[in-house]
Amino acid sequence: MTTAATDGLLLLDKSAGISSHDAVLAARRALHEKRIGHAGTLDPFATGLLVLLTGRATRLLPYIPGEPKVYEATIQFGRETDTEDLLGIVIREAPPPKECAVLAALPSLTGVISQVPPAFSAKRVNGQRAYEAARAGVMLELKPVNITVHSWELLAWHGDSCDVRIVCGGGTYVRSLARDLARSVSSAAHLTALRRVAAGAFHVNAAQPVLALRDEAPRLRSPLDALPHMPHVALTNDEVHRIRRGLDIAVTDEPLERTSHVALVAAEHGGLIALGERVGDRWQPRVVMRDA
Repeated sequence: MTTAATDGLLLLDKSAGISSHDAVLAARRALHEKRIGHAGTLDPFATGLLVLLTGRATRLLPYIPGEPKVYEATIQFGRETDTEDLLGIVIREAPPPKECAVLAALPSLTGVISQVPPAFSAKRVNGQRAYEAARAGVMLELKPVNITVHSWELLAWHGDSCDVRIVCGGGTYVRSLARDLARSVSSAAHLTALRRVAAGAFHVNAAQPVLALRDEAPRLRSPLDALPHMPHVALTNDEVHRIRRGLDIAVTDEPLERTSHVALVAAEHGGLIALGERVGDRWQPRVVMRDA
């Protein structure tokens, strides 16, 4: 081991009914580690993948491959709610659309599109969270933002509801996609289920249920597992000592000439020593891991 026991990657499968904050608290208790960062939260009613980095590995968050996000959702047509999910109050009703109309509308909600976030969201307006104002009965005016939707897949059609798979960029509200899809076909809708199945290189199939943390040890992975996309540079013992002292080393691996960031690993045991950034013909240490 080259890193502290609580430095690493933790993939969790969140249950419905608990917040992402609750999931992080459960991980903190299980690991006895206060420093835990995430690559994106989920709504309380949603389930699925939470990507957490713990200990000093939290500093790797800007570098991990957390996009695109992949979601599976159930859209209920006919009623729009104030929260845009099944927990809200119905604010509008309209006839359910036909399947062919929904399929024809999907291209208009694909690519880089403008989206108004939901009133019940963590967006801030003049320093106030939108959901806090909404709970107090004040609906703040949220500005539209550009998001990227890579693809839609209609998985099943149930008459007045459908199951979809959506691949999208960060910052996308799937609840609002369902809202806008329904409005585009003169209908109304809200989500009754939402599950994140993947985020970048990470998949929910490899995740540990949050509730399992009550009875079993966290399945903490090494910090290196957080960087599956990043080329490795093997360091000699002398280079390891230089990097740990914050000193740079020469770029000697020709195939990596055009690479801006690499995982600097110890040739002796393969553990992550640091994340390196290329500056000229040198690797500069940017995130140095702790010794065990």
